[in-house]
Amino acid sequence: MFTRVRVLDDTDVGQVTEFLQQDPVGNLFLLSRIQANGLDRGRLGCPVVGVVHSGELQGMLHLGANVVPVASDESTIEVLSSKVGPWRTSSSMMGRSGPVMALHRILSQRYPRAWGRPREVRACQPLLELHEPSRVGADPRVKAATMDHFQAYFQAAVAMYTEEVGVSPIESSGGYMSHMRTLVQKGHCFDIVDDDGTVRWKSDIGVDWRTHCQIQGVWLDPAWRGKGLADAAMTAVAQLCRRRYESVSLYVNDFNTRALAMYRTVGFRQVGEMATVLY
Repeated sequence: MFTRVRVLDDTDVGQVTEFLQQDPVGNLFLLSRIQANGLDRGRLGCPVVGVVHSGELQGMLHLGANVVPVASDESTIEVLSSKVGPWRTSSSMMGRSGPVMALHRILSQRYPRAWGRPREVRACQPLLELHEPSRVGADPRVKAATMDHFQAYFQAAVAMYTEEVGVSPIESSGGYMSHMRTLVQKGHCFDIVDDDGTVRWKSDIGVDWRTHCQIQGVWLDPAWRGKGLADAAMTAVAQLCRRRYESVSLYVNDFNTRALAMYRTVGFRQVGEMATVLY
């Protein structure tokens, strides 16, 4: 039996898609990226390495700003880790908890200076999928965000990111603003805009692939928290997403008990576990 580790390219898109769609909810980030850009390193912006055994793909590793491993066993992760060097340019590892934590452990032991000093490890992030009707009514104020209030929406997005990740997403290239502008223009953002033009609630369809979408960037103005408003707002977002997608999912930190309770009320149920390592 012959095993090969190599950089994947556009000729592998069909096999890679077939491999990833065995777990579309867990692999939605990669499916979305490959659908949009293929596997050409120039278009994708980073290499994707695959382990191919007797012609069959056994595992893969996205080596961009986000390192994303996909494999069913640790031996495959060990093989994939051989393509990661001692110089880290990535800002995170993310994906299914098992592969992420295995890769993190291997690289931390091999290259402790580069990979062994994360800013935060979120080893258990419940992956939730919408399965039941919400127990509350939808907030009618939730609408698809438009460019009319983009600056206010962007300010809310920055506040959400900074609160969630611990650092500001704003950098000199303007990449985050460009990313958010694209999401709004695609109709992938939802908000509640107050009478004074302030965005009080926001959430995004962060990634999508065929009939699947994943909600990200959920945020409620701190001044509105503790009043039971999030349940109805999230219900509205879930209903708007369901008009376009059969599967609506998201993942959340296990320590965020308030959010977990809200998602249960809206009808989300746990279908797996993700992990994120932040540098």
